[in-house]
Amino acid sequence: MKNLFLFLLLGAVSGQLIAQDQLTLEDAVMNQYRKYYPANTTMFNWVPGTETYSFLSADYQTLLSGNVKNDKTKDIITTAQLNKATGKSFRYVNVIEWKDASHFYTSAENQYFLVNTEDKTAETVASFPGQAENTDLSTASGNLAYTVENDVYVSTASYPIGRDENGLLVSGQAIARSEFGITKGTFWSNNGTKLGIYQKDESLVADYPLLDITSPTGSLKSIKYPMAGQSSEKPQVSVLNLENNKSVSVRPTGAEDDYLTNFGWGPKDEFFYLAEVNRGQNHMKLHKYNATTGELVKTLFEEKNDRWVEPEHPVYFVNDNQFVWMSERDGFMNLYLYDDQGALVKQLTKNKWVAQEILGHDELGNVYFQGTGPNSMETHAFRVNMKTGEQEQLTKGAGTHRVSFTDNFSYMYDAMSSIDIPNKEIIVSLKKGKVSRELINAPNPYQNVVMGKAEYGTIKAGDGKTDLNYRLIKPSNFDPTKKYPVLIYVYGGPHAQLITNSWLGGASLWMYWMAEQGYLVYTVDNRGSANRGFEFESVIHRQVGKAEMEDQLAGVEHLKSMKFVDPDRLAVHGWSFGGFMTTSLMLRQSGVFNVGVAGGPVTDWKYYEVMYGERYMDRPDENVEGYDANRLHNYVENLKGDLMLIHGTIDDVVVMQHNLTLVQAFVEAGVQMDFFPYPMHKHNVGGKDRVHLMEKVLTYVLENNK
Repeated sequence: MKNLFLFLLLGAVSGQLIAQDQLTLEDAVMNQYRKYYPANTTMFNWVPGTETYSFLSADYQTLLSGNVKNDKTKDIITTAQLNKATGKSFRYVNVIEWKDASHFYTSAENQYFLVNTEDKTAETVASFPGQAENTDLSTASGNLAYTVENDVYVSTASYPIGRDENGLLVSGQAIARSEFGITKGTFWSNNGTKLGIYQKDESLVADYPLLDITSPTGSLKSIKYPMAGQSSEKPQVSVLNLENNKSVSVRPTGAEDDYLTNFGWGPKDEFFYLAEVNRGQNHMKLHKYNATTGELVKTLFEEKNDRWVEPEHPVYFVNDNQFVWMSERDGFMNLYLYDDQGALVKQLTKNKWVAQEILGHDELGNVYFQGTGPNSMETHAFRVNMKTGEQEQLTKGAGTHRVSFTDNFSYMYDAMSSIDIPNKEIIVSLKKGKVSRELINAPNPYQNVVMGKAEYGTIKAGDGKTDLNYRLIKPSNFDPTKKYPVLIYVYGGPHAQLITNSWLGGASLWMYWMAEQGYLVYTVDNRGSANRGFEFESVIHRQVGKAEMEDQLAGVEHLKSMKFVDPDRLAVHGWSFGGFMTTSLMLRQSGVFNVGVAGGPVTDWKYYEVMYGERYMDRPDENVEGYDANRLHNYVENLKGDLMLIHGTIDDVVVMQHNLTLVQAFVEAGVQMDFFPYPMHKHNVGGKDRVHLMEKVLTYVLENNK
C-alpha cells in the first residue's frame, strides 16, 4: 500500500513537472511582446565619458548603473525621487538621453527636465502645450521644437515659425508621406541654435474624405491624399536661426513637386544638405546649401537609374570636410567617402550584401555600421577603416544583433537573438576583442507552452535560379503520415522581410496557435522584398505582382512536394501589400487556394499614393499596361473558393476605396465574396480589437478550407 501511494505521488509530481499551458489566441495576439517576451535589460543606455551604463530595475522603479568590469550595480535615482524632484507622476525613470555622467534628460506632462542624479534635483528645460505634437528637443541647447496643427513652434518663442501668408504650408511634419527614410519634420543643428524644417504646400493635393462615426450624425474628416498621376505636394525646407530670429527657405531646383529628402547638417552648422529626387524617382542630386543665406552652394553629385533611385540616409560627416554617403549604385547598399566639394575619395565598402545604417565613427578613422552580412536573414555590426579599407565584423554568432557603443568605442553592448536563442546580452571589449561581461542569457519563455516547431530552408524562385528563404511551422503533435492543410502568410512587398534569424524566426505568435489547430503555416520572402540588394527588389518595377506571384507559386509547388501536405486545402492571408498579394493570388491564380483573407489590400495602383506607387509602377499614363494588369477588378469573375476582404474604415494609407470598388465589381459580376469593416481603425487593427481581427481571419480559414 505504501509503495502504491509513493507511485501515485511520484506520478502526480511528474505530471506537474511536465504540465504545459495551451496557448490561447488572445495570448498569441496580445502577449508575444509582453508575457512571452524574453528576459531583457530594460532601457540600456551608456553613460557618456564613463564605462558605466544605466538600466531599469525589474520593477521599473529604480534607475540603476552597471560597470563593464564587474557585476556590481548601484542605485542612480528612484521613481519616487524623480517625482519629488519634478513634481510630476512618472511611472518609471525614463532616460531620453544622458547629457554627462551626472545629468540626463527626461519628459512628462508637457515638460522636459534635466535631472541631476547627484543631488536628486531637476530643472525645467522646456514646456509645451497639451495639443503639441512632434516634440523635438535639442540636448545641446535645451531648445524645444514642436507642432500645433500645421505650424512649428520653438519653446523660446511664442509665435509659429515658418508659416506662409496664405496658411497653405504644413510645417514640421514628415513630408513625402514618410518615404525616402523620412520619419520627422524638424532637425536641430549640432549646437541647437538653428532649426531645419520640412514644409509642404498641399493646396493642389486632392481632399480625401474619411467618415467619423463617433458623432450622432457622423462627419467627414478630409485628409490630403495624392494618388498616382495626380497633383502632389510641393515641398520646401526652411532654416530658422534662433540667434537672429531670421529664416531662409529653399525649394526644389527642378520641378516644384520634386522631393526634398534626407536633410542633414554639416559639422559646423554653416551648411545643410538635401537630396533632391525628381518625381520620376530615377534621378537624385545631392545639394549643399548655405544655412545663413539659403544659397545653393553646389550640387555635389548626382545618381541616376532606369528603375529608381531611393536615398534613405542623410550625409554623415566624419570630420570637418568629409562625409559618408550610403548608396545602392553598385547593386547593394554600400558606404562611399566624399569630400565636402563633392569629390569621391573612395568607396569604403564593396560588399555584396546590404549595409543598413551608420552607427558612428571613432578617432582612429573607423566607421561603424549595421548590415546583414553574407546571410540576408541576419543583422550584424561592422567597422571599416577609412584609410586602409579594412573591414571587420564586430558581432559574433549567427543571429540578429542590436548594438550600441561607449562614446570612445572601447566597449560594445550587443543584444542578440536567433532561431535558437531568445535573447542574449553581452558587453564586448573592442580593444581586447573578447566578451567583458554577460548580462543576460534568457531562458525560453515558451518552455511551458504547447508549441510546434518551425523549419527553415530555401527554394528556387519563379525564375528558376534565385534562392528564396522559407519558414514552415508545424504543430507540436506533427505526424508525417498525415495530410495537413496549409495557411500561407504573405507580405511580399518592398522594405519588408518576414523571415529572419531571430527569435521565432520573425513569425507572429498567432501562427503557432494556428499550427496547434492542425495546420501548417508557411511563408516565403519572394523577390521584391527587403535586404537582398537592388536587383532582387527592383525586379518588380512597372509590373508589381508578377514576380511576386511567380515566387509564391514556386512556394506552393514546394509544399505540394511534401507528402504530409494536403494540396487541396491551401489558404492564403496577408495585409496591405500582403492583402494585394492575397487577392491577386485568389483572382489571378484561380483555383490554387480554397480560401483567402485580404486585409487593407491595394486593389488598383492608381488609387495608391504618389510617392510609393510611382516609384514601383511609374505614373498611370506612363505604364498603362502595368496598371491594367494589376487592377484586380478585372479578374473578379475568376474567383473560386472563399475570399474575405477586410478594411479599416478610416484607413489613411490604403484608402477604403480600394476594397469598396472591388466589392462593387464583384456585385456587378454577380460573384459572391465576403467583406468585413473595422470601424474607426486605420491601416491596421490594433489594441484589444486585434484579437477580434485574428479570430475573424483564422476562423474564416478554419471553417472554409475544407
